[in-house]
Amino acid sequence: MKRIQISSVVLLFIGSAIVARAEDWPRFRGPSGQGVSTERDLPLTWTATQNVDWKTPIPGAGWSSPVIRGDRVFVTSTTDEGRSCHVICVDRKSGEIAWNTKVFDQELRKTRKENSYATPTPVVDDQRVYAVFGSGRMVAVDFTGDVVWTNHDVKFYGHHGLAASPILYDDLVIMPYDGSSSGENNRVGWKIPWREAVLLAVDKKSGKVRWRGKRGLSRLGHVTPNVLRVSGANQIISGAGDTVQGFDPVSGERIWSIYSQGEGVTPSIVVGDGLVFSCSGFEAPTIRVIRADGKGDVTRSHMAWEQTKGVPSLASMLYVKPHLYSVSDKGVVTCFRAATGEIVWQDRIGGKHSSSPIYAAGKIYFLTEAEGETTVIAAGPSLKILARNRLDEKCKASMAVSQGNIFIRSEKHLFRIGS
Repeated sequence: MKRIQISSVVLLFIGSAIVARAEDWPRFRGPSGQGVSTERDLPLTWTATQNVDWKTPIPGAGWSSPVIRGDRVFVTSTTDEGRSCHVICVDRKSGEIAWNTKVFDQELRKTRKENSYATPTPVVDDQRVYAVFGSGRMVAVDFTGDVVWTNHDVKFYGHHGLAASPILYDDLVIMPYDGSSSGENNRVGWKIPWREAVLLAVDKKSGKVRWRGKRGLSRLGHVTPNVLRVSGANQIISGAGDTVQGFDPVSGERIWSIYSQGEGVTPSIVVGDGLVFSCSGFEAPTIRVIRADGKGDVTRSHMAWEQTKGVPSLASMLYVKPHLYSVSDKGVVTCFRAATGEIVWQDRIGGKHSSSPIYAAGKIYFLTEAEGETTVIAAGPSLKILARNRLDEKCKASMAVSQGNIFIRSEKHLFRIGS
């Protein structure tokens, strides 16, 4: 009897471990959109040649991050100087490219050299991968590589290009288009607020537009939305230049809004414990933390705290209760008390940081741009560096985690880092 009980416990433990290691990474910044993984025993150390399970060349150019469903890893890319748009599927086990589908040609419009024509990270469900490219055009591709639908209801132009990523909510693909004017005065929408931004929701089965969320006055941004449950109902939390807002996911109606001065906002929305953690972009960099249970303009009534120190301009923040972490593009990490904004510690780890950090099993991983160096620290109330791992390749995409591995996209390759 005792032996049977022990066996049951062992089986339960093994089953739990398999579940923990089988996590998918279906969208930008993972299952919650916050860079947090539930997996354990991830690799701690590696080099360009050690603990690398495979290294696969990715054709074309693009800074979209990898997303993972089961044994399929998806990225997007463009060739022909950005005109030819591709969705690429890589076999997770072997690293071989399973298929590379050209989905359409796009019109080339302005983008900054720091950006690409394939920067938005795709999002995947159990049947299809949904991608957006620099022109604003969307596509759904099934797991055999066949195009299911395309949508070009938004012909996007932005002074910086397009860098936000789509998310899935129930049967909707939701994508923010926070651009600027392509007319004679290109400062409109960039330096001068306008009313043309849209949060677009399309039916994920057909690609037909279901609703258009209107911001009111705003400026350009690159903020990937997130979902927060407030008073028993979900909200789509979306930010742009000069504003952070909550939308009804069914109707697209704007529920609340705050004024947050700044343009070119890049860090994506982070949520936790009923709070929205946002950054204001350039001009007057500020972290603004909002209680999301208001109606209308809640700028004066629902600001939980503000902080002008340790504000990231590119990388998204990381919420690991009770702390909030940020990394500046110059490699300064700041740890805040998430409830109050008080700085717990601040220190330099070095490097320029465009990609957003990830967290798993008590460790935080920061990836630098120029060297592709990952600095691993222990999450907690003081800085403790555990490892530094260089790939010696340029990296702007954010890391992904699945089935015990870390996936890193560089300028030319996709890496699967082993244990």
